[in-house]
Amino acid sequence: MVDLVLVSVLALLCIAIGALFFYNRRIRKLTEEYTNAKTLVSDIVISFNNQVRKQEEKVAAAVQKTMATASRSGKIEGKLENQENQVARMATEVNALTQLEKEMQEQLTATAQKVTEATRKQDDILGRIIDLEEGTKKPVASETSIEAVIPIKQEKALAAITPTELSVLEILASEGQKTAPEIKVRVNLTREHTARLMKKLYEEGYLERTTGKIPFAYRVKEEMRKILNKPQANA
Repeated sequence: MVDLVLVSVLALLCIAIGALFFYNRRIRKLTEEYTNAKTLVSDIVISFNNQVRKQEEKVAAAVQKTMATASRSGKIEGKLENQENQVARMATEVNALTQLEKEMQEQLTATAQKVTEATRKQDDILGRIIDLEEGTKKPVASETSIEAVIPIKQEKALAAITPTELSVLEILASEGQKTAPEIKVRVNLTREHTARLMKKLYEEGYLERTTGKIPFAYRVKEEMRKILNKPQANA
């Protein structure tokens, strides 16, 4: 039975690692597409500016030529009409290029959203891997079972913890037990980072945890709550 569980866990880990590898490849591909699209838009904008400048120079030259020959030619009206047609065509080309630039910008936005979504999925997979690792370390006795408490290292107490870790301890001391995902929302860290932080605080003896189900529920030790000088939180 134990072998079957280990095989299942290894299979899940292989699947998770394979999915992580797949999403890493997707992220790299999307990043390359984003870079190529950005370069293409830059080239289009530069080409557009060059075309506009050339058209402006042509229009200015045509106007000067028309004005110079106006006194000697009775066809000035036809030439002006021709210039107006050229300006109208140029305006049409400008509108077409503007529309193309807008479409490319939309494509860039869509690509950026795909990269963000892929990154979020990668973080989620990493968090699940951590949950699986924690779930295989200790057997589940019952939904209300609590792991043996690790003594607080008195020589460290509050001096060796970071401001973020202290904030987590104060939240648990004031509000009662919480899971890592609940703490993640309060401290604005990634799922993987929060899971590592909670595991560290537990292993250093600041917390105890309930292992009846995943994700684990953490609570601050009574001794630690007294150090923080926080009132007893209702469960």
